[in-house]
Amino acid sequence: MGYRSQSGSRKSGQKFQKSQHEKAKAKTQKQRGKNKLMQEEKRIATAEEIKEKTLKSLKRLGEQRFAVSPFSQYFNDWLINLREVLSEFESNPAISADEAFVKERERVTAKIERELADIKRDEAALNLSVRDLADKNHLLVEIDAEYAAQTREIGPERNAEIQRLTREVQNLEEELARIKAMKTSFFGAFTKKAKAKKEAEALGKLESAKSALKAAIQNFKVKQEKLHDEYEKKKQAVIAEVQSLEKEVEKLETDGSPVPRQAASEAIIYAVNALLERTPASSSETAS
Repeated sequence: MGYRSQSGSRKSGQKFQKSQHEKAKAKTQKQRGKNKLMQEEKRIATAEEIKEKTLKSLKRLGEQRFAVSPFSQYFNDWLINLREVLSEFESNPAISADEAFVKERERVTAKIERELADIKRDEAALNLSVRDLADKNHLLVEIDAEYAAQTREIGPERNAEIQRLTREVQNLEEELARIKAMKTSFFGAFTKKAKAKKEAEALGKLESAKSALKAAIQNFKVKQEKLHDEYEKKKQAVIAEVQSLEKEVEKLETDGSPVPRQAASEAIIYAVNALLERTPASSSETAS
């Protein structure tokens, strides 16, 4: 009888232990369910937060303006920031980036990378224009200096030649006056005929000297005008290049990236909103 009594009490203890175990298991399952619900609720909040944070960051990137040229120095950092925003968004457990979103995100980022690369190349070309502009401005200084030097060379040469021919004219005029003042004799060595001949010769020389002086003055005038015309022609050609380069260089002061960067940010914002509109059930279902 003692044996049966022990067996009965043992069975009774086992039933009690089993009942306690089931209660503990049920409690654990209930707690797990509660924890899961809390986690899902936390997940929903995180999804909303990541959405707001992402859209705010994208908007800020789209509105960002760079300080000074060369503006391309900021492009890499901007692209890195864009990738970090997208990476943080997609890596969040509450976000399920589908194929449509990934494809659109890749399309937009590839497009803005190409556009910024094109702008960077254009900016590099414009930097060459800056150097060309400096060279052309230096050339203008050289052209002015060369013209001034050539003008200085012509001046003394012209003055010396004109003075020589002027003295020659003066001497011939004096010679002609002296011949005219000479007296003639009918039977002497210096007859009227001889005087007339000598006077004609002196007059011819004088007229020739005057013509030479006039021609010299005209030649130097033509030479000076030709030199000036060549100077102006050369200078105006360089000035036209300078003006063209200045227009090109002005573009360096204008950042060409805000429009494509803002368009890219807006396109990704649209893609983010579209993704979350396509997958609202995941959040609502996990909450219920």
